[in-house]
Amino acid sequence: MSFSSSFARNSVQQFKSTFQQHQIQGTISDGSDPMPGVTISIKSKTNSSTISDYNGQYKLSTFPNDTLVISYIGFKTLIVPINGRQIVDVKLIYDTTALQEVRINAGYYSVKESERTGNIARITSKDIETQPVTNVLATMQGRMAGVNIIQNTGVPGGGFDIKIRGQNSIRAEGNAPLYLIDGVPYASETIGYNQTATIYPTTTSPLNSINPDSIESIEVLKDADATAIYGSRGANGVVLITTKKGKAGKTTFRVNASTGTGTVGKFMKLMDTSQYLAMRNQAFQNDGIPFNSWDYDVNGTWDQNRYTNWQKELIGGTSSISDLQASISGGSERTQFLISSSYHTESTVFPGDFIYKKGGSQINLNHRSEDNKFNLTFSAGYNLQNNDQPAFDFTFDSRSLPPNAPKLYTSQGDLNWENGTWDNPLRNLNAKFESSTNDLVANSVLSYELISGLTIKGSFGYTSLNTTETRTAPSSLFNPIYNITSANSSLYLNNTGRSSWTIEPQINWEKQIGLGKLEILFGSTFQSQTTSRLFQIGTGYSSNSLIYNLGSANYIKVLFNDETLYKYQAFFGRINYNFNQRYIINLTGRRDGSSRFGSGNQFANFAAIGAAWLISNENFIKNSSWLSFAKIRSSYGTTGNDQIGDYQFLNTYSNTSGKYDGTIGLEPTRLYNANFGWETSKKLEVALELGFFKDRLFTTASWYQNRSSNQLVGVPLPGTTGFTVLQSNLDATIQNRGLELTLRANNFSRENFTWSTNLNLTFARNKLLSFPGLESSTYNQQYRIGQPLNIEILYQYKGINPQTGIYEFEDINKDGKITFPEDRQKTADLTPKYYGGIQNQLRYKRWNLDFLFQFVKQKNHIYPMGFAGQMSNQPKVKMDSWQVPTDIAEYQIYTTGYNSDVVTAEYLYNRSDASITDASYIRLKNISLSYQLPLNLNAIQCKITLQSQNTLTFTKYKDGDPEFTSAGYLPPLRVITAGVQLTF
Repeated sequence: MSFSSSFARNSVQQFKSTFQQHQIQGTISDGSDPMPGVTISIKSKTNSSTISDYNGQYKLSTFPNDTLVISYIGFKTLIVPINGRQIVDVKLIYDTTALQEVRINAGYYSVKESERTGNIARITSKDIETQPVTNVLATMQGRMAGVNIIQNTGVPGGGFDIKIRGQNSIRAEGNAPLYLIDGVPYASETIGYNQTATIYPTTTSPLNSINPDSIESIEVLKDADATAIYGSRGANGVVLITTKKGKAGKTTFRVNASTGTGTVGKFMKLMDTSQYLAMRNQAFQNDGIPFNSWDYDVNGTWDQNRYTNWQKELIGGTSSISDLQASISGGSERTQFLISSSYHTESTVFPGDFIYKKGGSQINLNHRSEDNKFNLTFSAGYNLQNNDQPAFDFTFDSRSLPPNAPKLYTSQGDLNWENGTWDNPLRNLNAKFESSTNDLVANSVLSYELISGLTIKGSFGYTSLNTTETRTAPSSLFNPIYNITSANSSLYLNNTGRSSWTIEPQINWEKQIGLGKLEILFGSTFQSQTTSRLFQIGTGYSSNSLIYNLGSANYIKVLFNDETLYKYQAFFGRINYNFNQRYIINLTGRRDGSSRFGSGNQFANFAAIGAAWLISNENFIKNSSWLSFAKIRSSYGTTGNDQIGDYQFLNTYSNTSGKYDGTIGLEPTRLYNANFGWETSKKLEVALELGFFKDRLFTTASWYQNRSSNQLVGVPLPGTTGFTVLQSNLDATIQNRGLELTLRANNFSRENFTWSTNLNLTFARNKLLSFPGLESSTYNQQYRIGQPLNIEILYQYKGINPQTGIYEFEDINKDGKITFPEDRQKTADLTPKYYGGIQNQLRYKRWNLDFLFQFVKQKNHIYPMGFAGQMSNQPKVKMDSWQVPTDIAEYQIYTTGYNSDVVTAEYLYNRSDASITDASYIRLKNISLSYQLPLNLNAIQCKITLQSQNTLTFTKYKDGDPEFTSAGYLPPLRVITAGVQLTF
């Protein structure tokens, strides 16, 4: 038997190609986007693995007959034979069952999703990146059960109101959650002043400084098991913000650029000129009086045929929005880094040239030693804001101005005062609000494993925030006919600074004991925070051009000036035992000390117990074909609240407003009371979690009850004491009870097409359980036992008197007249009955579509427009007005103001149950469409995006947008942006 030489050469070449090592490369994606951080290893070989970079690309030395194992949390592990290929691209497929293995940030520790005993809601950067928003709270809206968020205004730099499982404190300012950025406490107390930030319904919030683009995930801790380890600061929930970190792999650059517009999505339907003049003429006829010389809209002074849609004129503009973000990241398996920067600009829908600017940088560094014992993490974020806005919101003027009011400008381009017959609304453009804020948050965490399972860790945090606000009130605000000069011009200033440092040493021990695993954590917290505030006013200038120079004012007054020091110390611990992956018990506790309370009350203890039973790991159900996961969990414990401000227990003094014998003195401002202590919340929860068909369908149901007592409020004092209130504890108890439901469905999952749905739904009920002495207190016209805190106590509307055409109300005490408070006894609950959101995510090849519907079932106030017939526009619905006896109409008779009975009835109407209406809505909150361009360039990825926020709103509410906390302010804007993302 013989072989040819050619056969021998082919055999040698085949042998060499089979056993000679060579390098392969490829890209890992989810079908549309590249996936960084994916582990690629060689089957049955150790120390032969790599991680995909930010472009999803990898390189690995292999043999042609090797097999790759590709794994990533939340996706199915794939086995891919190389088969001699040099380029191996892989598309990962979502694995809903593996999502239970994702580790959730619980603050001082992390826990697998399947093993957590507490209630933690979570969103990630994938949810955040689809939203064209600038405030961290906006990213959470409609996406978390039990978290109710309301946008206060559509003006750039405005704030949001957040309540996690309802209102726990009688004090409005006592319901804010605790915020932590990479473990560093971030104070959310207002940094604004009500005399400078007049364009907003609330004073300026520091949360605007947080950059959503830098966030990797947001976890919200809700129940006792999750929050008790934060003790006195966990009563209102805890918001954990984790910033993005670098990933191992080649150095990667990413650039995002987008531009868009913002507009008001819904206007009130107001009368046009003919309807308005008909109302005005009818009002004069009803009152039986002639036109007065100042009734310019109807006496012929103003054009009777002129019509201006003032809503479109004053708040109907288009804001211009632009965003630019850039980052560089990479590193080795031992050391990773990320540096990013962002810049955002946004103009306003108001007339004039106003702009909001926000920019910042983020740096993150992670390092692990060769022996894997030492770990170092450093992160720092610095953000700047510059805001230039009009000092007043134009929304009120846009709704109240007569539709035939004069034009805004003269033919020469000057403000038109129409011979002094009106106050041109654009006069308010001369009054400006300007602010500048810089904010630094830095954190460093060092840990070292002393022996196997025993680790010591130290966390060191620092924050610094400084803001300057000014508001001008120049003489040019006034009609020239009044001849007011710059001697009456004013400047308001606010300088607020806040800095804090935090040190948290910790020790953690983990040990496998038989079939169980024991984890023990002990630590302590030391925090110091300094806040300084200076509010001033300068009045009287020789020229308005000098108005920003406080030294040029003839009269300068310090309205408020203080510096406070807050010190906080705590010891905390956690013991967790997991037996056989079935039975879990979690014990947490904290002993807090706060400088905000007097001697003997400075320390308090808080603790909780949580337990879980993983039913699906039991043998009798473990191999079920339809039930893939089942868990029952429950928790009970106490948390606290020290959001009372500093030095509230001390005798405090402030300088007098005037001088005595040429000397400024001191006057007492607060009485000493060292006996008041912590607010306390007792939290109970029971929950069921179920997964079906390999978790393709996953649902949770959580029932909770929180009871908050020992309320920190100002107890009213007799005027003879010289003080109005004494800071003390009120023996009142507030209950929040509710049901939270979530559903996650993987509707369809194929290589080229996936579709998933997420639903969250919350039913919440707030109730004042007890309030001793409520009837005799100053709160007796604000609260009712057995009713929610967020109620309105109102007159009861009966209808329109068919003979007089005037509103009538129930005379409860039957004394023949409508009086306060005797006849103002009906309650209306303004707390949402339920709220939630439904999100759908679809992927087809390189296309991604993500949209979220938010819904709220609630009641709210109608917009107060005053009595119909005066020199102010009205809603179109008020055309249905009573005119003659036996008329059946919706609204009462018109009056110019001459009929005092009608004016009084209108006042009562706006404080009656008739002023409360259905303000429920369904909103297409967010929609995002993206496409990954097929560039066929391994080093470059390009994605184009189209995003929209507040896209469509479906509501029966007639008075504009139904989302508001205070009437008369700009509603949330409809934002549409287009962008491009480059990764190389």
